[in-house]
Amino acid sequence: MNTGRPKGNQKHLDLSARIIIEQHLNNGDSFRSIAIELSKDPSTISKEIRRHSIIRERSADAFAPIPCANNYDRSKPRTSICNVMHMCGDNECRRKCVLCRKFRCSDVCKFYKPRECEKLNKPPYVCNGCSKRTNCLMDKKIYSSKYAQDSYEALRTTSREGINQTPESIQKLDNLLSPLLKKGQSIAHIYASHADEIACSRRTIYSYIDRGIFQARNIDLRRKVVYKQRKRKTTTSLKDRSFRKDRGYKEFLEYIAANKSVYVVEMDTVEGAKGTSPCFLTMFFRNCSLMLMFLLEEQTQKEVTRIFDHLTELLGIELFQKLFEVILTDNGHEFQDRQSLEYSKNDEVRTRIYYCDPNRSDQKGALEKNHEYIRYVLPKGTSFEKMTDKTTLLLLNHINSEKRDSLNGHSPYEVSRLLLDNRLHKALGLAEIPADEVTLIPALIK
Repeated sequence: MNTGRPKGNQKHLDLSARIIIEQHLNNGDSFRSIAIELSKDPSTISKEIRRHSIIRERSADAFAPIPCANNYDRSKPRTSICNVMHMCGDNECRRKCVLCRKFRCSDVCKFYKPRECEKLNKPPYVCNGCSKRTNCLMDKKIYSSKYAQDSYEALRTTSREGINQTPESIQKLDNLLSPLLKKGQSIAHIYASHADEIACSRRTIYSYIDRGIFQARNIDLRRKVVYKQRKRKTTTSLKDRSFRKDRGYKEFLEYIAANKSVYVVEMDTVEGAKGTSPCFLTMFFRNCSLMLMFLLEEQTQKEVTRIFDHLTELLGIELFQKLFEVILTDNGHEFQDRQSLEYSKNDEVRTRIYYCDPNRSDQKGALEKNHEYIRYVLPKGTSFEKMTDKTTLLLLNHINSEKRDSLNGHSPYEVSRLLLDNRLHKALGLAEIPADEVTLIPALIK
């Protein structure tokens, strides 16, 4: 149902967006017009202005004081209603204090209360664009793009400070680590002996010690006070490395060297626009450059396992084992449940999963390169929310039907018909697109 509101782009406001907001406010434009230009909800603009506006107080030695709230009547805005006298102590004075020429009533009157502009209680909540701003005697509330950006960055930094642990878990770590560190043991040695008990990275442990969280101090570390602190993380957490045990890229090379006829399949995911859930699971057969592509509702372990179970049921366990004997993928969180991927629902071994070294996507570079064909049709930043299994298969068939120099003028589909079991093509609906009809531009999906 169309509510008439502009659809948000799910991005934080940056300096350029805040400059646009300030310009519109100075022109007296509405929140809605600002929201439309920035693809935001009007409430987002309202919250931004109220959170990041600043009060600019008038100088204490200004020519005229801020008007008194007790000397103002909304029904008679230009009439003085204050009758207070003798606040200076001169009981013979005949003038009201508000009309005194010797003293400011703001300096001597105990009833003085600075007045606040009532317009600040309703949109736009600031004085930007106010026609009376130049001559106004009250404190002004201003939205400044520079101040708003500085305030936002400060909040973003402070919100990430602190310790992401419970007091109980910190105490447990302290009881384990501090006695061993004070014995002269290195953190590497402690990790090797107690990896299952430490659920955070070595970098985190060093950080906690440096901040004085534990009883152990930097002086208890053998090299901390000798060498400069590393600028890059050199290890990952227990959770990140446990799934890689005996299945790293080194083990992958050893396996394919011992089993030269094995099919090698590279696997990855392709994300849509930032802030959206649907993505593609891609598989690439190295021997023929055939790519498979499946639409995932979200980039999770559960969704990847669903595709594996679907393929196993569709192809049968024996054909799956033959085609997908070895799969090489990266260290993405969606692939870390190795047990669920390697074993079928009946606990039969269906594949072997290996992982590239961290930050080495080039180790499965053929698949990374092949993703370019997807981006020809769905450029980076495009949402996959409107994609279906049918349109995904259409895109896949066009990609696999393009002839390649690397295949001596043949298409991946043609080569795969010779090298792979053709039951795969039939089960997944893979088909060849006539050469002159191959389309790899956005118009294919639109």
